[in-house]
Amino acid sequence: MSSSLRHLRNAAIFLFVVNSVAVAGYMIAGWTFLESVYMAIITVFGVGFGEVKPVDSDALRFFTILFIFFGCTGYIYIGSALVQFLVEGQIEQKLGKRRMSKSLESLSGHTIICGFGRVGQMLATELASAGHPFVVIESNEGRSEKIEKLGYLHIDGDATLESSLSHAGIERASTIAVVIPSDAVNVFITLSARTLNPDLEIIARGLAVSTEVKLRQAGANRVIMAEHIGAERIAGLILRPSLGHLISEDQGLGHIQDELAELGIQIEELDVSPECRLVDRPLSDLEMTGSSAFLIVKIIRKDGRQIHRPGLETKLLAGDTILMLCHRGTRPAFADLFSKVDPK
Repeated sequence: MSSSLRHLRNAAIFLFVVNSVAVAGYMIAGWTFLESVYMAIITVFGVGFGEVKPVDSDALRFFTILFIFFGCTGYIYIGSALVQFLVEGQIEQKLGKRRMSKSLESLSGHTIICGFGRVGQMLATELASAGHPFVVIESNEGRSEKIEKLGYLHIDGDATLESSLSHAGIERASTIAVVIPSDAVNVFITLSARTLNPDLEIIARGLAVSTEVKLRQAGANRVIMAEHIGAERIAGLILRPSLGHLISEDQGLGHIQDELAELGIQIEELDVSPECRLVDRPLSDLEMTGSSAFLIVKIIRKDGRQIHRPGLETKLLAGDTILMLCHRGTRPAFADLFSKVDPK
């Protein structure tokens, strides 16, 4: 509890006790409860009305003097505590916004999450656990309060506005996740984000099947169709209940890395640069070069298309990202294959 709130609480308790004692004192003097309350109010506020009954004894007059002294002190106390509480709250709010602005200005290579619904909350939790910097844009007041309690960097605003995206540092961001449960809004945000940062990695959520094309045309690098992922996962549980079906799903990779590590196997992701010696060559050449010490389970094309369990005849293209299983400690040798050209 803050000091201002504690003072306000103590002032309210003090004033309540003083008024209660005053009402009890007048009732002992023979006044009714309503008359006692009325007398206590007009005495402490000094509104100028006459007493409901004459104060005709020295004891009652002395009691009234004490009540005036302590009652006025109590109201002054609670008034000053209330002012302190309001002013301190405004100062803390301004300081909090200033700290938030400084933190946003210092961000670089971060992720912007548009929307803090069910998907946005899960994404923020995962990024926070991994220690990856991110900022959330949310216009819903209730959700904004939840974000603030969680301690995440956030902007209270509409993600469809370029000002909100700029405030989130979109020019310095590496990725933006557009996960608002509205296809039309997601397309608009994607278009704005691509305009503000042509090099930005845009991952957008789609609901309707027809939205995927629109999101890609608007500039999305990857489109996540929630219904498709759910259907594929259910089918995988039915057709491939073993560990193997998880390899083709990004969501499963994080959950099985520990198990693979115990077997001396790790999951690696490598980018195919234009200078790579294996560009425009089939995977069979790669496996021969690497002595079959790894297994490629997915290829992500530059345009976002994904090839699960690619065949040996599949050719690697510049800009591809490959996902592979390999023995622990062999990554440097594989990375070397992707960074050098064939000697002439």
